[in-house]
Amino acid sequence: MITDFGQQALLSIVSHLVFIGVAWWAIQALQIEKIIKKNHVVQARLLYIILSIVLGSAVSNFFLDYLLWSKQLPALLP
Repeated sequence: MITDFGQQALLSIVSHLVFIGVAWWAIQALQIEKIIKKNHVVQARLLYIILSIVLGSAVSNFFLDYLLWSKQLPALLP
């Protein structure tokens, strides 16, 4: 039982990190530099990081919820 919690925690951590990384990679395709003021490089980088975390966490939570729900489906059968 306790190992299930450990496995779930590890899966959640890995999932979040992977999807944050994928979000970072995807956001690099946007040209946000055109709307950022000149000489605000630090703020632009921070914006990239925050957007990556928000987007990656949202996608990861969706993935983890979907996985949990799919594990609970057998409970519908008598």
